[in-house]
Order: sequence, then C-alpha cells, then structure tokens
Amino acid sequence: MFYFDPTYFIFALPAMLFAMWAQFQVQSAFRKWSQVPSAKRLNGMDVAKALMQNEGLSHVSVERIGGMLTDHYDPRGKVMRLSEGSTQPSVAAMAIVAHELGHAAQDKEGYFWLRARAGIVGIANIGSNLGTILFFVGLAMGALSGGGGQLGYTIAVAGVILFTAAVAFTLVTLPVEFNASARAKEMLKRNGLVTVEESNGVNAVLNAAALTYVAAAAQSIAQLLYFITILGRRRD
Repeated sequence: MFYFDPTYFIFALPAMLFAMWAQFQVQSAFRKWSQVPSAKRLNGMDVAKALMQNEGLSHVSVERIGGMLTDHYDPRGKVMRLSEGSTQPSVAAMAIVAHELGHAAQDKEGYFWLRARAGIVGIANIGSNLGTILFFVGLAMGALSGGGGQLGYTIAVAGVILFTAAVAFTLVTLPVEFNASARAKEMLKRNGLVTVEESNGVNAVLNAAALTYVAAAAQSIAQLLYFITILGRRRD
C-alpha cells in the first residue's frame, strides 16, 4: 500500500506545483520575448558569432538541434547546440545563445562547479534510476517478510544513498546555471548587443529559466525526504 501513501503528496505536491509554475514562467517569458526583435536585427547565429569572436570562444562550434528550448552546451565536444527558436532575430534568442556561451566560458576557464557537475553526472544518472528501484524493491522485500526484513531494509537504504547523488547533481547545477546567466548578461552588455529594454527582456528570460532548475532541486529534495521518512517508519 506504500504506493498510495498519502504522505507522499505532502512532500511531492508543493514541489510539483512549484515546478509547474516555473515551467509556465519560462514558457511565458520565452513566448513574449521571442516576438520582440532585436534592435540590431541580429539573429541567434549572429549573436553567437559576435560573442564567440569577442569573448575568446572561437573554438566553440555551433550545431542545430530539434525541439523547443533544447539548447545546450556540450563541454566534451566544445559544441553549442541551438534549437530553431534560438536562431531567430529576437531578444529571447539572444538570451539563450549568450547563456549557452556562458557555459562555454565556464568550460574554458575550468569553472569549479561545472567540473564538479561533470564529475558526478554518471553516478547521478545511476542514482536517479537505480536508487529509486532499489528503494522500492527493498520496501517490497520488507513487506513480504512481515515488515522486519533486514535485507530489504538494507537494500532500501542503499537505494536512498544512491538517490542522494541525483539530489547532489541538482544542487550543484544551481551555481552552474546562475553563473552562466550572469555571464550571459555581462557579455551582451559588454559587447553592446542589447538596449536597456532588451536587457530587461534578457533578464526576464534567464531568470525564468533559473526557476526551472530551482524547481528540479526542490522536487529531488522532496523525494529524498519522503524516502527518508518511509525508512524511519520501517525502522521503528
């Protein structure tokens, strides 16, 4: 019956609602500012070329990628991948392109938190999936043995420990993303690519995007706390 434990919603519902609100904010900001053309009529690719040349990031290559808001920087291949919306002549496109190049700048200088995130991404992926599976398998084993199965409890604890790596990943992601956005804003201003109004739009897009990372961290923490609460009950 733990699959329908109402306690879960006490932990999960607030974080879930926050995540939905954050997603709404980023979509709204992107939709609004993607319809506002840049004063210089520069599209995302133009902005990318200007920043890469002036900020010492000419080693970064640019590729197109499908989907909406799927943009990302790949530090392994030194590649910035831009979705269709980010190649348009809009304020939103400038914000996204500059943000991804903020990651490229982090990579170039060996930014600590970017390296830390890269170092734990493997175990975080394992922990997010395998950790959850082990937790519920352990609970099921304990339930089948009348609630006193030590092996099941141990397996559930191992699952929680693994899942902690996934939580750590979401927390380490926060300074990485916040710093990339701060770099993006500074690069755009430093290179004279944005007006005052456009700077407000860039801030709106990047600040809304930051909320999604905060929401992801909140959801992972809420799930971890739920797991720990259930383990505490089983131990008692």
